[in-house]
Amino acid sequence: MASPRAAPRPVPAPARWMEASGDDAPGQIVLAFDDNRIASQLFGHYGQNLALIERRLEIVAEQRGNHVTLEGPREACEQARHVLETLYARLKKGGELQPGDVEGVMREAAAQGQLFEFDPATKKQSFDEIQLRRRPVRARTAAQDAYIRALKRQTLVFGVGPAGTGKTWLAVAYAVHLLERRVVDRLILSRPAVEAGERLGFLPGDMKEKVDPYLRPIYDALHDLMDRAFVERAMISGEIEIAPLAFMRGRTLANACVILDEAQNTTSMQMKMFLTRLGENSHMIITGDPSQIDLPPGQTSGLAEAVGLLGDVEGVEVCHFNAADVVRHELVGRIVAAYDNKDAAARAAAPAGLPRR
Repeated sequence: MASPRAAPRPVPAPARWMEASGDDAPGQIVLAFDDNRIASQLFGHYGQNLALIERRLEIVAEQRGNHVTLEGPREACEQARHVLETLYARLKKGGELQPGDVEGVMREAAAQGQLFEFDPATKKQSFDEIQLRRRPVRARTAAQDAYIRALKRQTLVFGVGPAGTGKTWLAVAYAVHLLERRVVDRLILSRPAVEAGERLGFLPGDMKEKVDPYLRPIYDALHDLMDRAFVERAMISGEIEIAPLAFMRGRTLANACVILDEAQNTTSMQMKMFLTRLGENSHMIITGDPSQIDLPPGQTSGLAEAVGLLGDVEGVEVCHFNAADVVRHELVGRIVAAYDNKDAAARAAAPAGLPRR
């Protein structure tokens, strides 16, 4: 005889609190996600996203199907719940889970510094974002959040800090945002070529072939943020211009968003020349890493001088990044921190009165 038909199981909520203990004592949260396909994206290939959450928050995250059991201190489990709910809501709205998004939402959770009463459907993200046609670009650290807010607020913004903190990528993203919305008519992206002296003559090929290798990071950012065919058309039409710093002399850049990357390798005169190119209805973004200056010994970096001179000028904002803001591979942050510690120890040990590099 056929067995009675089982009643249909109710569809679980996207994520729900099942069980918990005291505030600091070990506790347990069980989360259930209603879409297996999206849950698979959330957990990552071979569960790599859950593994990252485990390492960062020092909890245990055990997956079974579309359920995840989080075990550990209550606050850490709440942070993990916030991270998973936020990312799941993002995926369910049709978004993509980019490399670094898990890390970024964990930093956001830490920055809020509280247990979360969180509704991913209605709660505004605390970190700001840049809306692009291809996808939104979200801040992943508090420093990136301050940087995006400064870009939206000021005419001239300096992004100063080590490699891997997203200074150039976010600057290009904001420039693309302005172009897509026709706030500006063109993007002009520049950087010093070959150790600020711009000695290009010995390289083979025409001028474009000479400078392209030094501007490759900017090309990569554009192709990551825009459709490749649109980038090529915009470069042919002149809406996007990529040029070495030497080509800026004598120009007035109106109705444009102008980016100067690797600005630590500008001389004082080059920086002054670049800053005075700013025209009507233009935005200017300058990025650089003061720890990677390639200028000859004794020559002042134009970036360091400009930050010191213009930091308090109305319409100008300086955003600083450090090793904690590195959003590349987690090892990059530790490498930057190690070098920073070495430099700090050398400065502390230097005899008084001696010049410091």
